[in-house]
Amino acid sequence: MFHSKTLPLRAMANAISALIAAILVIIAVAASAEANPKYASFIIDANTGKVLYSRNADAPRYPASLTKMMTLYMLFEAMEQGKVTKNTRVPFSSHAASMQPTKLGVPAGKSISVETAIYSLVTKSANDAAAAVGELLGGTESHFAEMMTAKARSLGMSRTTFRNASGLPNSRQVTTARDMATLGIALQEHFPRQFKYFDTPSFKYGRTTMRNHNRLLGRVAGVDGIKTGYTRASGFNLVTSLHKDGRSIVGVVMGGKSGSSRDAHMQQLLAANLAKGSKRSRGMLVARAGGTNFAIDEATVAEMDIDEIPLPGKPLRARDMGTPIAAAMAPAPVTAYAAEPATPRTTEALDSIKTASTAQRTGWVIQIASLPSQGEAVDYLRTAQSRAGSVLNGHDPFVEEFTKGGILYHRARFSGFSSKSEAWAACNALKKYDYACLALDNS
Repeated sequence: MFHSKTLPLRAMANAISALIAAILVIIAVAASAEANPKYASFIIDANTGKVLYSRNADAPRYPASLTKMMTLYMLFEAMEQGKVTKNTRVPFSSHAASMQPTKLGVPAGKSISVETAIYSLVTKSANDAAAAVGELLGGTESHFAEMMTAKARSLGMSRTTFRNASGLPNSRQVTTARDMATLGIALQEHFPRQFKYFDTPSFKYGRTTMRNHNRLLGRVAGVDGIKTGYTRASGFNLVTSLHKDGRSIVGVVMGGKSGSSRDAHMQQLLAANLAKGSKRSRGMLVARAGGTNFAIDEATVAEMDIDEIPLPGKPLRARDMGTPIAAAMAPAPVTAYAAEPATPRTTEALDSIKTASTAQRTGWVIQIASLPSQGEAVDYLRTAQSRAGSVLNGHDPFVEEFTKGGILYHRARFSGFSSKSEAWAACNALKKYDYACLALDNS
């Protein structure tokens, strides 16, 4: 029989052995991940924007069904703008109905509600529902993908390009772990009510109960979303949001070799980095300029092909006008922009618009575009003043230069906002005029 004093020593030895075993598992998993050419990971403090962990965060990766995060972002935005409600019907075309599984299996000609579509995307990751939402909001899925890419640029996701709404394989549909973290934070910041959908453990459609693919929900305390994804080319992807003890972090793991190993690796990364997070928030990260490598990429739409620049008034093509929603989202026509740089304007033609040669404006400003030439930026500001005068009257338009990769861009901005809330309110109001808008602290 053992002496009673040996029991604590045995317990301590067992605890140490368990700890060593756990450390060896973490090292083995990390080493395996690093040897995987598809692997990337990124952990960020969603309160402050501080990067807590990063591996291959800016390397191009296939998003797979993480794409549906942006599809949902666009749908949530349409709901906030009053263009759809949770009861709006989402019709299924033959194109949507033909999508490969995973899918709901809605026949062509039938429809589901917007809320059903949301639940099917966050749990089942239904490809047919994603395509149907794309057609509802964009007229065609391909045009919706252009809208998604433009939105990605406005959020600072400079290395992301979308070609479809579902994430089904397409070699030109790429993203990065950092960009997916940006989108994960944007979803929380911009749509806190709708973000709760991502916490749905299961969803019943007809006689079928669909369990959320995110296995960390209910398993890891504080996890409240967001999305999984898989294709053969991408590997197993996961974006996870965790809120615990006043801390908020978003994690991304891409290229896992299996769903279980991906989940285990994410769980280890969350556990290792949560305590590093801050309990104090620095406000809306996607709206804040500067401070971290996570900050908004100011080039925004200037990096896009000229045909993809989301200029207000740029008419949708006839083939994209297939639904009432698509028609409602097409802004009133104005003069189109040419692909070639605009002819330099004279000083008199610039009128009262301040240009790059003037002193930088400080305080809260809003940015509605970043364009290749000063003349285009000036025209863009003038058009915005004429179309949205009720929002912009009393605020000074100005152009600010920005260089990236040796290329000069021109930010089209308005100043004169007394606070972050006032700048955000202006951006929300400009959505009705189909302007992409960023609220920035220019101090």
